[in-house]
Amino acid sequence: MIAVPDDYPTVFEGSAAHERARALGELRLHTAPGAEDEAELARRIGDAPVAVNIRAYARFTPAVFLACPRLKMISIWGVGTDNVDLAAASRHGVTVCNTPGANAYAVAEHAIALMLAVARRIPQIDRAMKEGGWPRDMLTQLCGKTLGVFGTGSIGTRVAQLGRGLGMEVLEWSARRDTPAAKDDVLRRADVVTLHVRLTPETRDFIGRRELGLMKRGAILVNTGRGALVEREALLDALDGGALAGAGLDVFHDEPLKPDDALLARRNTVLSPHNAGQTPEVRRDGLLLTIENVENFLAGRPTNVVTA
Repeated sequence: MIAVPDDYPTVFEGSAAHERARALGELRLHTAPGAEDEAELARRIGDAPVAVNIRAYARFTPAVFLACPRLKMISIWGVGTDNVDLAAASRHGVTVCNTPGANAYAVAEHAIALMLAVARRIPQIDRAMKEGGWPRDMLTQLCGKTLGVFGTGSIGTRVAQLGRGLGMEVLEWSARRDTPAAKDDVLRRADVVTLHVRLTPETRDFIGRRELGLMKRGAILVNTGRGALVEREALLDALDGGALAGAGLDVFHDEPLKPDDALLARRNTVLSPHNAGQTPEVRRDGLLLTIENVENFLAGRPTNVVTA
């Protein structure tokens, strides 16, 4: 039995991955809201040995694992695993898999688009022209500038390639191989910093007040990773005080943003609603890979394992 407890808003129902999952046996699909509630999530999983996780708001906590003793595998649509308590999964013998690379090209393109939109002030110029203006502001050219890429997985690697294509010098930092001193060096030298590290307890507030203080005055920050990678109040202060020229953000501490969120009032931000990977190609390929992980697990050869 496979449970899909959180297909809301629905992307899985009616897809090629849905049909493929049906071939594996009984499928329990939930397309109504409510999986953000711990008890409801556990109820929807029930006695299923496999859960397919579609939405990050469904949080697999120790209580969920305790309530679902027959659960043996979680297959996540996406790369991020911060909604799953991986230590609890290991303690309960649950294998967790994700879909790295499926959204790499789309998210990398979006990161570059945010960089360009901030640097060229496209939203502000578009707004001014539609209000009857003819703005002639000085803009920022990315060719010849230095791009600092934090995270060298499939997305970060692709961003680095695209940055070089724009004529930027690229500095890459990897949590696996590089030191905190190397991180500081990249921050000091980069004109644009883009974040592609996974959110873990160690990377929460990866960019805080100290790190923002190390960056060049007038640098640009781009975040398509997770909102909590950046210390929120420090970011607001840097935007207000001119330490940053601007920020391009696809991810936030609270999603969706509340109508009174302070970021909405900042004119030097370009915001998108955590949709960098929302393309037909990403949806199709990622969902199919999610089910392929289930197939391989059931066949005894698990793939894309985050924790076993």
